[in-house]
Amino acid sequence: MPDLSLEADFRLQGYHLIAGVDEAGRGPLAGPVAAAAVILPPCLTGDEPWMAAIDDSKRLSERRRTEAAALIRENSLACAVELISAEIIDRIGIGQAVIRAMLAAVNRLRPAPHALLMDWVPIKECPLPHQTVVKGDARSLSIAAASILAKVARDDLMVRAEGCYPGYGFARHKGYATTHHLLCLSELGPSPIHRRSFSPLRQARMLSDADAR
Repeated sequence: MPDLSLEADFRLQGYHLIAGVDEAGRGPLAGPVAAAAVILPPCLTGDEPWMAAIDDSKRLSERRRTEAAALIRENSLACAVELISAEIIDRIGIGQAVIRAMLAAVNRLRPAPHALLMDWVPIKECPLPHQTVVKGDARSLSIAAASILAKVARDDLMVRAEGCYPGYGFARHKGYATTHHLLCLSELGPSPIHRRSFSPLRQARMLSDADAR
């Protein structure tokens, strides 16, 4: 279970406000990538009843994530979510899009953090002292809180996308490469929110170009 030990280590170095940062939606074929940043109140011990709802977002059901997200927004000192569109992902690549989303979410925090705990990402430049943590959402409550907000925000957007682009099943699979999604994609072709640089969309485009020649 995640706890506040990594946050405590940063505070021993003199950093008071620690933001946890995480992303959701790195792998799907459609939709944005989302990143969230969360500053939990420095006075927390980790034993507060509401914090029992926070865990790695992948270990929570959809209902529990939604409930936890509401508690995080209510009790955090600051939180922010940033979305980077499929169009930008295609232009700069998913790795750079994740980093851009993370730093943009951090920049929106008020008050601003003094240091960052980030779920592992190969970041080369960061304006603040930071630590990237392998499986950080399973180790740090701040990162886990960010993982929940990012996942809930992205899932909500994909549910709304179902109404804009019917037939793909976005509300069901959230853009991931399920068998159902791939079948819909083969029948309908890509929507405006599909990531054309991702396989199998890239492969399908190459085949289409070859057929045209």
